[in-house]
Amino acid sequence: MMSNLPLMLPAYAEMLLLISACVILIADLFIPDKRRDATYLLSLIALLITAFMTVLVAAATGGQPAYTFNNMFVSDAMATVLKLFTYLSVALCFVYSRSYLADRGMYRGEYFALALFATLGMQVMISANHLLALYLGLELMSLCLYAMVALDRDSARSTEAAMKYFVLGALASGLLLYGFSMIYGSTGSLDIALVKNALGAGGTNRTLLVFGLVFVVAGIAFKLGAVPFHMWIPDVYHGAPAAMTLFIATAPKLAAFAMAVRLLIGGLLPLAFDWQQMLMILAVLSMAIGNLAAIAQTNIKRMLAYSTISHMGFMLLGLLSGVVGGNLNSAADAYGSAMFYAVVYSITSLAAFGGVLLLSRAGFEAERIEDFKGLNQRSPWFALMLLLVMFSLAGVPPTAGFYAKFSVLTAVVQTGEIWLAVIAVVFSLIGAFYYLRIVKLMYFDAPSDTNPLNQRLDMNVLFSVNGLSMLALGLFPGALMSICLESVRTLV
Repeated sequence: MMSNLPLMLPAYAEMLLLISACVILIADLFIPDKRRDATYLLSLIALLITAFMTVLVAAATGGQPAYTFNNMFVSDAMATVLKLFTYLSVALCFVYSRSYLADRGMYRGEYFALALFATLGMQVMISANHLLALYLGLELMSLCLYAMVALDRDSARSTEAAMKYFVLGALASGLLLYGFSMIYGSTGSLDIALVKNALGAGGTNRTLLVFGLVFVVAGIAFKLGAVPFHMWIPDVYHGAPAAMTLFIATAPKLAAFAMAVRLLIGGLLPLAFDWQQMLMILAVLSMAIGNLAAIAQTNIKRMLAYSTISHMGFMLLGLLSGVVGGNLNSAADAYGSAMFYAVVYSITSLAAFGGVLLLSRAGFEAERIEDFKGLNQRSPWFALMLLLVMFSLAGVPPTAGFYAKFSVLTAVVQTGEIWLAVIAVVFSLIGAFYYLRIVKLMYFDAPSDTNPLNQRLDMNVLFSVNGLSMLALGLFPGALMSICLESVRTLV
């Protein structure tokens, strides 16, 4: 059946999104500012159609991996799931950001075009089966994100954040390319599957491979924001407009997770012993520095930035728990738990930064932690939604964050590394402090701002659904976990 499929079927969704983004970019030139909602709606429709095409492609391939472009691009179960959650994240970013951008003069076609092209880059990263394709997707996404951070051209802070992001991002791309060159020099191939076969067959220069692996892991760590490659996250999250921070903190993390899986598991699994040791150091440092530094923050965006660092450390625990003593018996459970964690974190971050946008208004940025004081008196419902979000980030039952952390810790315990699980639990308890501090401010402090929360109906409804999903996924995590487990089984 696979031989009868159209040649480029696995990439139909990406081709459709590319055409849609180009059409929207050109059409926006003829749309007056007072009718900018047309660009907004067209962008949402483009995402919806692309998601529908992704599902059709998955149905046509029967859930089996399908390749195109000389095996450089693959459509498999993991790609389908991560792409659908990427579309969902980007669509929610559009809805959450609508009022914020309009109030600050940034509600322009450039934002939507850049976001759609960045989404295309994420799609390519998620489906890359070749080192060159992976790098092209990464650069397409990264270049769009650099421009989005600097979209507020009159803000010196945003421009500075964009320059820092660009310089450090270029450095990380160089490290990644250098690692790719060493892997190519040792294996003679850029095809991820062929790299894995060459490593399994032996006869390669192990010293050169491990040296290249160090640079590859460094590049992955930068995109995830793991310590010690985390320097850009607090400054970029703080300096970028809140709508751009929302975008950077959510969907790109799913693409970065896919990049880590494609490289480490899809291509470099025979070197698992080496990269597991590296990920272990990155995970412990990220949980330690991320949680401890977040406690000292007074800016909510910087606090959530350090929170991101700690959560990426937790997710790395799942990735490093797959291979135990050279066998892959528990690999699917470990990698599935890491994927579940990445998806839950993305959904939770949407609500967390969405809450920042909810409290912001024209001429006022809700960036200080004190801005959340007395939110329960201003809006009990939205205070409850943010409480669920903070509980999920802290890993408090029965929210989704608790089950995500529990599944990762279970995978770690199965490896026999009990000390690593204990460290993760200790830092999770430390991290609970700064999340519960937000809850304390919302419910027990007098409000410093008594202005009503006047937001659009669509944002209010989606924020409520987003918050309640934290509770629903915590009470009934089985369906999403099963999807994640099944989608990674073909990789190991």
